[in-house]
Formats: sequence, C-alpha cells, structure tokens
Amino acid sequence: MSDTDSFIDEVTEEVRRDRLFALMKRYGWIAALAVVLIVGGAAWNEWRKAQDQTAAQDFGDTIKTALELPERDARAEALAAIDAPDAGGQAVVDLLAAAELGTQNAEDAASRLLAVADREGIEPVYRQLATLKAVALPGSGLSVEDRRARLDGLALSGGLVRLLAEEQLAMIEIETGETDAAIDRLTQVAQDAQATAGLRRRVSQVIVALGGEMPETGPSGEGQGDSEG
Repeated sequence: MSDTDSFIDEVTEEVRRDRLFALMKRYGWIAALAVVLIVGGAAWNEWRKAQDQTAAQDFGDTIKTALELPERDARAEALAAIDAPDAGGQAVVDLLAAAELGTQNAEDAASRLLAVADREGIEPVYRQLATLKAVALPGSGLSVEDRRARLDGLALSGGLVRLLAEEQLAMIEIETGETDAAIDRLTQVAQDAQATAGLRRRVSQVIVALGGEMPETGPSGEGQGDSEG
C-alpha cells in the first residue's frame, strides 16, 4: 500500500469518527432515554409483581381469619365483608360465604350462588360450580323449571361438569316422579368414559335404590363396588 493510500484511509477513518461523534451528540439522548425507559420499565414491573403478591397474601390471610371464626353466621358475615382484589377472588369469597350459609339459610345461599352463576367477567368454572351448588341446595326456593333450565345449559358443556349436571337432572326427575327417566339418565352417567369412580359408585347406589339394575363396569375397568373416591 502506497503512502497516498494510507493517508486516504486515515482521513476516511477520521471522517467516520467525526460523523459518529456528531451523530452521538445529536441523537445520543435518544439512546440514553431508551436505556432509562427499559430500566424503569423493568423496575416498575417488579414493583407491580411485588404489590400483587402482597395483595394476594393479604387476601388469603383475610379469608383464613374469617374461616377461623367459631360461628357459621359470623364466618359468613366476615366473608361477605371482604373486599376481593379481582372478579375471580370475589367469586371465591361468595362461594365460601354461601357454603357457610348452607341449609340454615338456604334461600340466601342460593341467591348468592346464582349471583355468581350470572356474573360476567369471571372464569366459567366459578359460574358452573355456583350453578351446581345452587340447584342441589335443599330449600333453595328455586322452582323445578328454573333448576332444569340452568342444568340443561351445563349438560351441554363438556367433561365432569356435564355429568354432574346430568346427575342433578336425574335428582329432579326422581323428585317429580319420573323414576324410569332418572334410572336411564343415571345409567348413562355410570357408563360414561369420563365419569370418575366416585361418581359411578354414587349414581349406581341411587339406581339400585330406585329398583334398577346395577350398571355394567365402566369403560375404565373400575368395578362399581370399588372403594376409590
């Protein structure tokens, strides 16, 4: 390489450096701001996580304190007074409060459960559980038609919820004197591949009590006399 070429390369490099420094002076604040935003965003995210964790712990401690009260009415009242941090937490509180009210105040318990069942913006599992508990509660004040309508909706869903809804529909058929229909429905539940051993055993006992025949062993091979839950 000649001296001329070397000189040109050095000048070119100096020009590049000058341009880089000029750009950094002109736009360097943008990079600095980006770094601040990234670091600040990470710190804010960690702070929010810590706040959420603290709120969840406080919420759980409040529920635990309420459940440790000696009287059921006091437990139900304390649970009802809890300010849940979100819709899911409120659904849990309402379900627990309804359980404390139980059969001693069945209509209020059913009312609280149906409020959860009809509430928008919460996980379907809470709504399904609230519906099943409400229709199965003795003395709820719900009509046969209302209970059937709610259970028919659950019977269209999948999994264990569908089978539990079918079981409750069979209980309504027994209540209204439709014994044969109840036996047929319970037999289908017992023979369903998704039925648990406990559910099969429970419906089989009802079938036999109604004068029906013991259903055949379920698809999973579990006998109806098994002691598993």
